[in-house]
Amino acid sequence: MQKARFFTRLDNNIVQCHACRHKCSIDEGKRGLCGVRMNQGGDLFLLVYGKSPSLNADPIEKKPLYHFHPGSVSLSMGTYGCNFSCSFCQNSDLSQSAKESIKSRQVHDLPPEAIVTQAVKIGSRSISYTYSEPTVWAEYTLDTIFLARDKGIKSVYVSNGYQSELLLSELLPVLDAINVDLKSFSDEFYKHYCGARLKPVLENIETLHKGSVHVEVTTLIIPGLNDSTAELTGIAKFLAGISTKLPWHISRFFPMYKMLDRDPTPMEILEKAYEIGKENGLHYVYLGNVQDIERSSTFCPACGEMTVRRVGYLIEKMYDKNLRCPNCRTVQDIIE
Repeated sequence: MQKARFFTRLDNNIVQCHACRHKCSIDEGKRGLCGVRMNQGGDLFLLVYGKSPSLNADPIEKKPLYHFHPGSVSLSMGTYGCNFSCSFCQNSDLSQSAKESIKSRQVHDLPPEAIVTQAVKIGSRSISYTYSEPTVWAEYTLDTIFLARDKGIKSVYVSNGYQSELLLSELLPVLDAINVDLKSFSDEFYKHYCGARLKPVLENIETLHKGSVHVEVTTLIIPGLNDSTAELTGIAKFLAGISTKLPWHISRFFPMYKMLDRDPTPMEILEKAYEIGKENGLHYVYLGNVQDIERSSTFCPACGEMTVRRVGYLIEKMYDKNLRCPNCRTVQDIIE
């Protein structure tokens, strides 16, 4: 265990956590909603610091990030815990199991130094904090981020975007990129299916973009729940209002965890969402979890020429070393 940094002490040995927007008040001996932040003796401790069951060398496109060091390897790590309770979670074995019994789960010693050493060893351009929600193990990620910066290695969050204002203020100067999962444009959806609220996520997307962090957004389209034209239009207009250059990844739903009663998302719904994104001014809209080269590739917003061709996680760059389109020479919105 490691003593947490983002909390305050209240009366009667109660602590208030400040890692995420839930700001849980936690009685002595109890854990927050995430399952990995525990009050012991009037102090808050992170139960999974330096412990991880998952460490993999992934393509950066898997996060998904398409405009941040495309074609590079990102050493990806995660541990247990999540501040959401999504019934359709794709990684429930990590995100939700800690809420049952953290002691019964297998973890391996993986201190920040070991993560950075491994990233250097494999020549990784970045370290991604992913698989579960990095916000709830923020102390672990921040200590790793500072060590990685000393080695010239970038840092990436794959997140539900529910950071507290305090945590976000510490992340903004040091986080290089984030993919935020915007699950819906309905507060009722967030309350019913995720145990959270919509507004903090929208606020944080805007704050991250205005800061120095490269932002991309993913929406998992679930048939009959968040696939209406009105809702998809709402998401597209919100993102375009922040920046028409903000990439939007539209991901196909497959039955998972507690939501096994719905079929995978039909292709026509994904294609509709793609067109809605384009019609509302977004330059970069992508389909995920499907084989669709046309709708997974990047096109120059000035002339329409393909500048990055994607087949799954394999990519072919058409732009030159100065990021210029091969046709019209416009500089592309890509971080190399």
